[in-house]
Amino acid sequence: MDRVILHSDLNNFYASVECLYNPELRDKPVAVCGSQSTRHGIVLAKNYHAKSAGVKTGEAIWEARNKCPGLVVVPPNYLLYLRFSMSARKIYEDYTNLVESFGIDENWLDVTESARLFGDGERIAFQIKERIKSELGITASIGVSYNKIFAKIGSDLKKPDAVTVITPENYKEKVWTLPVGDLLYVGRVTRRKLADIGILTIGDLAGASPKFLVRKLGKWGEMLWSFANGYDQTPVARTDYELPIKGIGNSLTTHRDLTTNEDVKILVYVLSDSVAERLRRHHFKGKAVQISIRDSKLSYIERQGQLDTYTCTCSEIAQKAYEIFLDSWDWSQNIRALGVRVTSLIPSDRHVQLSFLDDDRRLKRELLDRSIDKIRSRFGHYSVQRALLLKDNGLNANPVEENVIHPVAYHVGQ
Repeated sequence: MDRVILHSDLNNFYASVECLYNPELRDKPVAVCGSQSTRHGIVLAKNYHAKSAGVKTGEAIWEARNKCPGLVVVPPNYLLYLRFSMSARKIYEDYTNLVESFGIDENWLDVTESARLFGDGERIAFQIKERIKSELGITASIGVSYNKIFAKIGSDLKKPDAVTVITPENYKEKVWTLPVGDLLYVGRVTRRKLADIGILTIGDLAGASPKFLVRKLGKWGEMLWSFANGYDQTPVARTDYELPIKGIGNSLTTHRDLTTNEDVKILVYVLSDSVAERLRRHHFKGKAVQISIRDSKLSYIERQGQLDTYTCTCSEIAQKAYEIFLDSWDWSQNIRALGVRVTSLIPSDRHVQLSFLDDDRRLKRELLDRSIDKIRSRFGHYSVQRALLLKDNGLNANPVEENVIHPVAYHVGQ
């Protein structure tokens, strides 16, 4: 028996919620955008009026306004969006406990067994779509298929407020004629690589030799080939299933470009402090430190290095991150955004090999950091600060409060 998989995509989610709460905006082009003052001034979501004027997710506000002079720009309200996302999920859970989130606005549902109660996948999709419209006041597009990849394509094929069914009998007609970039996980770089070898459509990819694709793209080439041919057997995760945490990190787009090593050092300590606090809160230690750098021309690199032992202290993470930076950056460009991440995690109570050299000092640093955590939980993040951070208050931020929640559509466009 073929599986019955749905993919539900809440249409223009952020913008739809804003227009629901501000009815006067419904007939105007609307874009939900990040803060220009903190240089997050990009389009996170737009309604269909803005889309018809050429506004694209991920572009700068000034670019969007050049295309659409009457564009109404509103700031994001993440708590409101999360509430709507949770309400939609409760509707999904009336039909199955196999619900897997794909960002705040998209979910996969496995309704194979539910079909015995509620009818076939298409009927369930229409029921869910109508309930979202009547109970939440927004619309959804739902794809119905026998695997997750084709269900996702189905939800993208027809918008808004639509149901599209892709079956083993019609997938060649509906899927293979689409541009290869419409296949999930084919991003901008992979699309260019495929175009260079003459693969422009999903059908081209499906008909290519898997061995040839492996030579060009590595193991990922064979995986994409299987997706294009409808061989995806990836299960939909259960509601109560949690993926293991593989890394903890934070990044910031700064209010101004970083131009010196001192600027970077300050921000590295800001980010490492946040990462170390989260490691301790979730009872982890890590051994690998990664940094990510986006320069003023929006080029992006990642570099990483290994610590001598597992840690959850700010100073060790920051020192390693700064060391990696000094080995990696030549200042040919100024820096717009910086990230620090710790991976190779283990539970903090796991036994590790001790050293006679500095374990006592490491323990003291960890106890000191935990004491600072307690003070901050009571008196606020800025109640205890490193002296280094006082050199430039403009770079001394709280990364947790600065985080921007992007809808899936934003990341797909990258």
